[in-house]
Amino acid sequence: MTPWLPSLLAELRPPDQTFAERALARQAELVKPPGSLGRLETLAATLAAVQATDRPQARPRAIVVFCADHGVCAEGVSAFSPRITHQHLWNFVNGGAAIAVLADLTASELVVCDVGVDADVTHIPRIRQCKVRRGTRNFAVEPALTPDEVTQALQVGVETIAELVERDIRAVAIGEMGIGNTTAAAAVTAALTGQPPALVTGSGSGLAPDGLARKIAVVEQALERLRPRADDPLDILVKVGGLELAAMCGAFLACAAHGRVAVADGFVSTAAAALAVVWAPVAREYMVFGHRSVERGHQALLDFVNAEPLLQLDMRLGEATGAALAFGVLDAACQLQGTMATFREAQMD
Repeated sequence: MTPWLPSLLAELRPPDQTFAERALARQAELVKPPGSLGRLETLAATLAAVQATDRPQARPRAIVVFCADHGVCAEGVSAFSPRITHQHLWNFVNGGAAIAVLADLTASELVVCDVGVDADVTHIPRIRQCKVRRGTRNFAVEPALTPDEVTQALQVGVETIAELVERDIRAVAIGEMGIGNTTAAAAVTAALTGQPPALVTGSGSGLAPDGLARKIAVVEQALERLRPRADDPLDILVKVGGLELAAMCGAFLACAAHGRVAVADGFVSTAAAALAVVWAPVAREYMVFGHRSVERGHQALLDFVNAEPLLQLDMRLGEATGAALAFGVLDAACQLQGTMATFREAQMD
Protein backbone atom coordinates (compact mmCIF):
# COMPACT_ATOMS: atom_id res chain seq x y z
CA MET A 1 0.00 0.00 0.00
CA THR A 2 1.33 3.39 -0.96
CA PRO A 3 2.66 5.41 2.04
CA TRP A 4 0.16 8.28 1.73
CA LEU A 5 -2.96 6.09 1.78
CA PRO A 6 -2.72 4.98 5.43
CA SER A 7 -2.21 8.62 6.37
CA LEU A 8 -5.34 9.63 4.48
CA LEU A 9 -7.38 6.84 6.05
CA ALA A 10 -6.10 7.83 9.50
CA GLU A 11 -7.48 11.35 8.96
CA LEU A 12 -11.06 10.14 8.53
CA ARG A 13 -13.42 11.01 11.35
CA PRO A 14 -17.20 10.64 11.63
CA PRO A 15 -19.26 13.76 10.91
CA ASP A 16 -20.17 15.85 13.96
CA GLN A 17 -23.59 14.54 14.94
CA THR A 18 -24.11 17.52 17.24
CA PHE A 19 -24.98 19.54 14.16
CA ALA A 20 -27.34 16.84 12.91
CA GLU A 21 -29.17 16.89 16.23
CA ARG A 22 -29.44 20.67 16.12
CA ALA A 23 -30.72 20.53 12.54
CA LEU A 24 -33.42 18.03 13.50
CA ALA A 25 -34.36 20.12 16.53
CA ARG A 26 -34.86 23.13 14.26
CA GLN A 27 -36.91 20.99 11.87
CA ALA A 28 -39.24 20.21 14.77
CA GLU A 29 -39.85 23.96 15.27
CA LEU A 30 -40.54 24.87 11.63
CA VAL A 31 -44.01 25.80 10.43
CA LYS A 32 -45.06 22.33 9.29
CA PRO A 33 -46.31 19.10 10.80
CA PRO A 34 -43.45 17.08 12.31
CA GLY A 35 -41.70 14.95 9.71
CA SER A 36 -43.86 16.26 6.86
CA LEU A 37 -40.85 17.06 4.66
CA GLY A 38 -39.73 13.44 4.89
CA ARG A 39 -36.24 12.68 3.70
CA LEU A 40 -35.50 16.34 3.07
CA GLU A 41 -35.36 16.76 6.85
CA THR A 42 -32.89 13.93 7.42
CA LEU A 43 -30.88 14.97 4.36
CA ALA A 44 -30.48 18.47 5.78
CA ALA A 45 -29.32 16.94 9.07
CA THR A 46 -26.80 14.77 7.23
CA LEU A 47 -25.39 17.77 5.37
CA ALA A 48 -25.24 19.80 8.58
CA ALA A 49 -23.18 17.09 10.26
CA VAL A 50 -20.84 16.65 7.28
CA GLN A 51 -20.22 20.39 6.98
CA ALA A 52 -20.26 21.01 10.75
CA THR A 53 -22.64 23.93 10.40
CA ASP A 54 -26.19 24.93 11.31
CA ARG A 55 -26.73 26.27 7.78
CA PRO A 56 -25.58 23.59 5.31
CA GLN A 57 -25.18 24.49 1.65
CA ALA A 58 -24.82 22.44 -1.53
CA ARG A 59 -23.03 25.33 -3.26
CA PRO A 60 -20.45 26.01 -4.55
CA ARG A 61 -20.26 22.56 -6.07
CA ALA A 62 -18.53 20.51 -8.72
CA ILE A 63 -19.12 17.53 -10.94
CA VAL A 64 -16.05 15.37 -11.52
CA VAL A 65 -16.02 12.87 -14.40
CA PHE A 66 -13.10 10.42 -14.45
CA CYS A 67 -12.51 8.91 -17.91
CA ALA A 68 -10.71 5.67 -18.77
CA ASP A 69 -10.75 2.68 -21.11
CA HIS A 70 -10.85 -1.06 -20.46
CA GLY A 71 -8.84 -3.83 -22.08
CA VAL A 72 -11.70 -6.27 -21.51
CA CYS A 73 -13.51 -4.60 -24.42
CA ALA A 74 -11.45 -6.95 -26.61
CA GLU A 75 -13.87 -9.68 -25.49
CA GLY A 76 -16.86 -8.02 -27.17
CA VAL A 77 -18.54 -6.94 -23.93
CA SER A 78 -19.76 -3.56 -25.17
CA ALA A 79 -22.15 -2.42 -27.87
CA PHE A 80 -19.82 0.51 -28.68
CA SER A 81 -16.23 0.82 -29.80
CA PRO A 82 -13.68 1.98 -27.22
CA ARG A 83 -12.92 4.87 -29.60
CA ILE A 84 -16.08 6.49 -28.27
CA THR A 85 -14.35 7.34 -24.97
CA HIS A 86 -11.81 9.80 -26.33
CA GLN A 87 -14.19 11.08 -29.01
CA HIS A 88 -16.79 11.89 -26.36
CA LEU A 89 -14.32 14.09 -24.46
CA TRP A 90 -14.94 16.79 -27.07
CA ASN A 91 -18.63 16.74 -26.15
CA PHE A 92 -17.74 17.33 -22.51
CA VAL A 93 -15.66 20.40 -23.23
CA ASN A 94 -17.90 21.76 -26.01
CA GLY A 95 -21.07 21.52 -23.96
CA GLY A 96 -22.77 18.80 -26.00
CA ALA A 97 -22.64 15.95 -23.48
CA ALA A 98 -25.57 15.37 -21.12
CA ILE A 99 -23.43 16.12 -18.08
CA ALA A 100 -22.21 19.37 -19.63
CA VAL A 101 -25.81 20.47 -20.07
CA LEU A 102 -26.66 19.49 -16.49
CA ALA A 103 -23.55 21.18 -15.11
CA ASP A 104 -24.74 24.42 -16.68
CA LEU A 105 -28.30 23.87 -15.48
CA THR A 106 -27.22 23.21 -11.88
CA ALA A 107 -24.53 25.91 -11.75
CA SER A 108 -21.84 23.31 -11.12
CA GLU A 109 -18.17 23.39 -12.05
CA LEU A 110 -17.45 20.52 -14.45
CA VAL A 111 -14.09 18.80 -14.10
CA VAL A 112 -13.25 16.16 -16.71
CA CYS A 113 -10.22 14.05 -15.84
CA ASP A 114 -8.33 11.69 -18.15
CA VAL A 115 -7.04 8.99 -15.84
CA GLY A 116 -6.76 6.21 -18.41
CA VAL A 117 -8.14 6.99 -21.86
CA ASP A 118 -6.53 4.81 -24.53
CA ALA A 119 -5.56 7.77 -26.72
CA ASP A 120 -3.48 10.92 -26.63
CA VAL A 121 -5.96 13.59 -25.54
CA THR A 122 -3.49 16.27 -24.54
CA HIS A 123 -4.71 18.45 -27.42
CA ILE A 124 -8.25 18.60 -26.03
CA PRO A 125 -8.67 21.79 -23.99
CA ARG A 126 -9.95 21.89 -20.41
CA ILE A 127 -9.25 18.21 -19.75
CA ARG A 128 -7.42 17.49 -16.52
CA GLN A 129 -4.45 15.44 -17.72
CA CYS A 130 -3.75 12.68 -15.17
CA LYS A 131 -3.26 9.59 -17.31
CA VAL A 132 -1.83 6.64 -15.40
CA ARG A 133 -1.75 4.37 -18.47
CA ARG A 134 -3.69 3.98 -21.71
CA GLY A 135 -6.49 1.74 -20.49
CA THR A 136 -6.40 -1.36 -18.34
CA ARG A 137 -5.18 -4.75 -19.38
CA ASN A 138 -7.75 -7.33 -20.43
CA PHE A 139 -8.78 -9.02 -17.18
CA ALA A 140 -10.12 -11.93 -19.20
CA VAL A 141 -6.44 -12.72 -19.79
CA GLU A 142 -4.50 -11.16 -16.90
CA PRO A 143 -5.02 -8.77 -13.96
CA ALA A 144 -6.30 -5.40 -15.11
CA LEU A 145 -3.75 -3.29 -13.24
CA THR A 146 -0.68 -3.41 -11.03
CA PRO A 147 -0.83 -2.27 -7.39
CA ASP A 148 1.26 0.76 -8.30
CA GLU A 149 -1.12 1.72 -11.11
CA VAL A 150 -4.10 1.43 -8.77
CA THR A 151 -2.49 3.63 -6.15
CA GLN A 152 -1.56 6.20 -8.79
CA ALA A 153 -5.19 6.32 -9.91
CA LEU A 154 -6.39 6.55 -6.30
CA GLN A 155 -4.08 9.52 -5.86
CA VAL A 156 -5.56 11.20 -8.94
CA GLY A 157 -8.94 11.13 -7.20
CA VAL A 158 -7.51 12.37 -3.91
CA GLU A 159 -5.62 15.25 -5.53
CA THR A 160 -8.59 16.26 -7.67
CA ILE A 161 -10.76 16.65 -4.57
CA ALA A 162 -7.98 18.48 -2.71
CA GLU A 163 -7.87 21.09 -5.48
CA LEU A 164 -11.65 21.55 -5.28
CA VAL A 165 -11.45 21.95 -1.51
CA GLU A 166 -8.97 24.79 -1.99
CA ARG A 167 -11.71 26.58 -3.95
CA ASP A 168 -14.23 25.95 -1.13
CA ILE A 169 -16.33 23.47 -3.11
CA ARG A 170 -18.83 21.99 -0.64
CA ALA A 171 -20.49 19.19 -2.61
CA VAL A 172 -19.06 16.96 -5.32
CA ALA A 173 -20.90 14.70 -7.77
CA ILE A 174 -18.60 11.82 -8.69
CA GLY A 175 -19.01 10.09 -12.06
CA GLU A 176 -17.23 8.41 -14.94
CA MET A 177 -17.08 7.73 -18.64
CA GLY A 178 -15.45 4.77 -20.32
CA ILE A 179 -16.58 2.10 -22.74
CA GLY A 180 -16.51 -1.29 -20.99
CA ASN A 181 -16.69 0.04 -17.46
CA THR A 182 -19.97 -1.69 -16.61
CA THR A 183 -18.14 -4.98 -17.16
CA ALA A 184 -15.49 -3.96 -14.65
CA ALA A 185 -18.16 -2.67 -12.27
CA ALA A 186 -20.06 -5.96 -12.53
CA ALA A 187 -16.91 -7.88 -11.66
CA VAL A 188 -16.24 -5.55 -8.72
CA THR A 189 -19.85 -5.90 -7.56
CA ALA A 190 -19.79 -9.69 -7.68
CA ALA A 191 -16.45 -9.75 -5.87
CA LEU A 192 -17.65 -7.42 -3.12
CA THR A 193 -21.15 -8.78 -2.56
CA GLY A 194 -20.74 -12.44 -3.39
CA GLN A 195 -23.67 -12.21 -5.79
CA PRO A 196 -23.45 -14.40 -8.93
CA PRO A 197 -22.25 -12.43 -11.97
CA ALA A 198 -25.46 -13.29 -13.83
CA LEU A 199 -27.43 -11.30 -11.25
CA VAL A 200 -25.26 -8.18 -11.28
CA THR A 201 -24.15 -7.93 -14.91
CA GLY A 202 -26.40 -5.86 -17.14
CA SER A 203 -26.57 -4.77 -20.74
CA GLY A 204 -24.57 -1.59 -20.15
CA SER A 205 -24.76 0.59 -23.23
CA GLY A 206 -27.33 -1.68 -24.87
CA LEU A 207 -26.04 -5.20 -25.51
CA ALA A 208 -28.28 -7.68 -27.27
CA PRO A 209 -29.07 -10.93 -25.36
CA ASP A 210 -26.18 -12.86 -26.92
CA GLY A 211 -23.79 -10.04 -26.08
CA LEU A 212 -25.02 -9.96 -22.49
CA ALA A 213 -24.50 -13.72 -22.18
CA ARG A 214 -20.93 -13.28 -23.43
CA LYS A 215 -20.36 -10.41 -20.95
CA ILE A 216 -21.61 -12.53 -18.04
CA ALA A 217 -19.35 -15.41 -19.08
CA VAL A 218 -16.33 -13.10 -19.23
CA VAL A 219 -17.01 -11.85 -15.69
CA GLU A 220 -17.64 -15.36 -14.36
CA GLN A 221 -14.45 -16.76 -15.85
CA ALA A 222 -12.32 -13.82 -14.69
CA LEU A 223 -13.55 -14.09 -11.11
CA GLU A 224 -13.04 -17.85 -11.12
CA ARG A 225 -9.48 -17.49 -12.37
CA LEU A 226 -8.33 -14.38 -10.50
CA ARG A 227 -10.31 -14.85 -7.25
CA PRO A 228 -10.19 -11.28 -5.90
CA ARG A 229 -10.61 -11.03 -2.12
CA ALA A 230 -13.91 -9.52 -1.04
CA ASP A 231 -12.31 -7.76 1.95
CA ASP A 232 -9.42 -6.24 -0.01
CA PRO A 233 -10.34 -3.30 -2.29
CA LEU A 234 -6.79 -3.06 -3.62
CA ASP A 235 -6.85 -6.69 -4.68
CA ILE A 236 -10.23 -6.24 -6.40
CA LEU A 237 -9.08 -3.14 -8.28
CA VAL A 238 -5.84 -4.81 -9.35
CA LYS A 239 -7.54 -7.92 -10.68
CA VAL A 240 -10.80 -6.68 -12.23
CA GLY A 241 -10.97 -2.93 -11.67
CA GLY A 242 -10.53 0.17 -13.77
CA LEU A 243 -8.52 3.35 -13.55
CA GLU A 244 -11.65 5.49 -13.27
CA LEU A 245 -13.01 3.17 -10.58
CA ALA A 246 -9.82 3.63 -8.57
CA ALA A 247 -9.84 7.40 -9.09
CA MET A 248 -13.48 7.65 -7.98
CA CYS A 249 -12.69 5.51 -4.94
CA GLY A 250 -9.91 7.94 -4.03
CA ALA A 251 -12.29 10.86 -4.56
CA PHE A 252 -14.88 9.39 -2.18
CA LEU A 253 -12.21 8.84 0.47
CA ALA A 254 -10.87 12.38 -0.01
CA CYS A 255 -14.35 13.92 0.33
CA ALA A 256 -14.66 12.19 3.70
CA ALA A 257 -11.21 13.36 4.75
CA HIS A 258 -12.04 16.98 3.87
CA GLY A 259 -15.61 17.03 5.20
CA ARG A 260 -17.25 17.39 1.79
CA VAL A 261 -20.51 15.85 0.62
CA ALA A 262 -19.85 13.18 -2.01
CA VAL A 263 -22.82 12.47 -4.29
CA ALA A 264 -22.56 9.03 -5.92
CA ASP A 265 -24.04 8.53 -9.35
CA GLY A 266 -25.18 5.18 -10.77
CA PHE A 267 -23.80 1.66 -11.05
CA VAL A 268 -20.12 2.33 -11.78
CA SER A 269 -19.85 5.26 -9.37
CA THR A 270 -21.53 3.26 -6.61
CA ALA A 271 -19.11 0.37 -7.19
CA ALA A 272 -16.28 2.80 -6.45
CA ALA A 273 -18.16 4.15 -3.42
CA ALA A 274 -18.60 0.60 -2.11
CA LEU A 275 -14.86 -0.04 -2.45
CA ALA A 276 -14.22 3.14 -0.46
CA VAL A 277 -16.64 1.98 2.25
CA VAL A 278 -14.81 -1.34 2.58
CA TRP A 279 -11.54 0.57 2.87
CA ALA A 280 -12.94 3.02 5.41
CA PRO A 281 -16.50 2.41 6.69
CA VAL A 282 -16.71 5.97 8.04
CA ALA A 283 -16.55 7.28 4.47
CA ARG A 284 -20.14 6.07 4.03
CA GLU A 285 -21.36 8.87 6.33
CA TYR A 286 -20.18 11.51 3.84
CA MET A 287 -21.99 9.95 0.88
CA VAL A 288 -25.35 10.73 -0.67
CA PHE A 289 -26.64 8.47 -3.45
CA GLY A 290 -28.13 10.43 -6.31
CA HIS A 291 -30.31 7.94 -8.14
CA ARG A 292 -31.17 4.29 -8.66
CA SER A 293 -29.87 3.09 -12.02
CA VAL A 294 -31.72 0.50 -14.08
CA GLU A 295 -28.39 -1.28 -14.55
CA ARG A 296 -28.86 -4.73 -13.07
CA GLY A 297 -26.16 -4.70 -10.39
CA HIS A 298 -26.87 -1.30 -8.90
CA GLN A 299 -29.40 -2.47 -6.31
CA ALA A 300 -26.96 -5.08 -4.99
CA LEU A 301 -24.42 -2.31 -4.36
CA LEU A 302 -27.01 -0.03 -2.75
CA ASP A 303 -27.96 -2.87 -0.41
CA PHE A 304 -24.29 -3.49 0.31
CA VAL A 305 -23.75 0.09 1.51
CA ASN A 306 -27.26 0.41 3.01
CA ALA A 307 -28.28 3.33 0.80
CA GLU A 308 -31.60 4.65 -0.48
CA PRO A 309 -31.09 6.91 -3.50
CA LEU A 310 -32.79 10.27 -3.78
CA LEU A 311 -34.17 9.75 -7.29
CA GLN A 312 -35.39 6.98 -9.56
CA LEU A 313 -35.65 8.12 -13.16
CA ASP A 314 -34.80 4.89 -15.04
CA MET A 315 -31.41 6.32 -16.04
CA ARG A 316 -28.22 4.42 -16.91
CA LEU A 317 -26.03 6.94 -18.73
CA GLY A 318 -23.33 7.50 -16.14
CA GLU A 319 -21.25 10.69 -16.49
CA ALA A 320 -22.61 11.72 -13.02
CA THR A 321 -25.92 12.72 -14.64
CA GLY A 322 -28.08 11.26 -11.88
CA ALA A 323 -25.84 12.75 -9.20
CA ALA A 324 -26.08 16.17 -10.87
CA LEU A 325 -29.87 16.02 -10.86
CA ALA A 326 -29.78 15.22 -7.16
CA PHE A 327 -28.12 18.59 -6.50
CA GLY A 328 -31.58 20.14 -6.79
CA VAL A 329 -32.79 17.96 -3.94
CA LEU A 330 -29.78 18.96 -1.84
CA ASP A 331 -30.53 22.62 -2.59
CA ALA A 332 -34.13 22.16 -1.44
CA ALA A 333 -33.10 20.46 1.80
CA CYS A 334 -30.59 23.20 2.62
CA GLN A 335 -32.89 26.07 1.69
CA LEU A 336 -35.79 24.74 3.73
CA GLN A 337 -33.52 24.12 6.70
CA GLY A 338 -32.06 27.60 6.60
CA THR A 339 -34.92 29.89 5.60
CA MET A 340 -38.25 28.43 6.71
CA ALA A 341 -39.77 30.20 9.68
CA THR A 342 -40.28 28.59 13.05
CA PHE A 343 -43.68 28.73 14.75
CA ARG A 344 -42.33 31.36 17.12
CA GLU A 345 -40.92 33.49 14.28
CA ALA A 346 -44.25 33.28 12.48
CA GLN A 347 -46.08 34.10 15.71
CA MET A 348 -48.15 30.93 15.42
CA ASP A 349 -49.35 28.76 18.27
